[in-house]
Amino acid sequence: MIGAIAIGLVGGVVAGMLGVGGGVVFVPGLVIFLGLGQHQAEATSLLAIIPVAIVGTYTQDRYGNVRRGDALTLGLLSVAGAAAGVVAANALSGSVLRDAFAAFMVIVAAQLVRRALRDG
Repeated sequence: MIGAIAIGLVGGVVAGMLGVGGGVVFVPGLVIFLGLGQHQAEATSLLAIIPVAIVGTYTQDRYGNVRRGDALTLGLLSVAGAAAGVVAANALSGSVLRDAFAAFMVIVAAQLVRRALRDG
């Protein structure tokens, strides 16, 4: 239970502060600290991110940082993408899914470092 609390708090802070989505913290945390399988961790993260996204969006909107039209477009189109992603994820083994998630995180990190060095 303490592990889940810590993962939730850290994921919420990271999502609210950086806008990256708590899944970046939730999925590895659920796998490493709570022993969930990759499929279970990703599915749990998808449900857990709903309240995080609501609170983060509400707070950021109060600061005038939300472009509502863009957010609505992203949200609506993401519904179809999420459904397709679940079908694809269920067609893969847990180890392949874990490796794909790790590769995605490395690519995102590399892009962030590249931009930071360029804009630095």
